[in-house]
Amino acid sequence: MRVILEVTFPNQEFNAAVRDGSADKKLKRILAELKPEAIYFTARDGQRSAIIALDLPDPSSLPAVAEPWFLSFNAKVEVRPAMSLEDLASAGLDKLGKAYA
Repeated sequence: MRVILEVTFPNQEFNAAVRDGSADKKLKRILAELKPEAIYFTARDGQRSAIIALDLPDPSSLPAVAEPWFLSFNAKVEVRPAMSLEDLASAGLDKLGKAYA
């Protein structure tokens, strides 16, 4: 299942990782393991953030996706299901629309 992972890094922890030179290494290690489809870094509510699209093979893999962020940066992690246009097209919206009209 494709998901959007939103990671928000607390300033204090991330600043410490930047200062001690470990931020880049930690980020690269986590992302190498996740193999995301796409990742964008941005700011959210005054904190560094990442928006990551990835395919979650099984719901039981969620801890392996979230824990590295928690343990490495004390980050906040939010996960949302996501669909491509093709996924949405095969969802049967027309049938549902008629059933619940």
